[in-house]
Amino acid sequence: MFWCDALSEPLLTASGLACTRDRLSLFQDLNLTLHPGQCIEVHGPNGSGTSTLLRALAGLFPDFDGEVQASPALYLGHKPAINALLTPVENLRWYCRMGGSDADVAAALARVGLDHRLTSPCAELSQGQQRRVSLARLLVCERPLWLLDEPLTALDIDGHRVVHDIVVEHCASGGAVLCATHQSLGWQDATILRLG
Repeated sequence: MFWCDALSEPLLTASGLACTRDRLSLFQDLNLTLHPGQCIEVHGPNGSGTSTLLRALAGLFPDFDGEVQASPALYLGHKPAINALLTPVENLRWYCRMGGSDADVAAALARVGLDHRLTSPCAELSQGQQRRVSLARLLVCERPLWLLDEPLTALDIDGHRVVHDIVVEHCASGGAVLCATHQSLGWQDATILRLG
């Protein structure tokens, strides 16, 4: 849990960001500040640079101009980033070991609705269930800043509610979320940033 007060420093500050790909300017002179408790949804059509922006902020895309200062972040991309041969429990235990966490893996998987598939190889799970395994990483890898790229992909209505609830809870506890999405998370307190 991350607690903050009104005087807390921003968890993310980006200034003068610009990116060009294949001679096309995706964004330029973009300034962004994300404070504890805040959620920003980045909207834009395909090819407008929403994913590129998140990857740049996560340090995964170095070909941009501008300055970025960020607190420790957890990035979830389009793909679930799980090992299909491992079970959901094994995948999350691996992430816990990488991050030095001793989080309750079973509780995290239950929170995202997978308590009945703990020991099934992820290859046997649907795309939506694999997305839920990925989302459970948010609950076991404690990072104040979440960078989420299309977290609602492949999820049903119940899965949308899970994402909404964990984002709201994270922000309420002093974390912050930057989310590129074509579908709103449905949280009225979220700020919208449009690209393209």
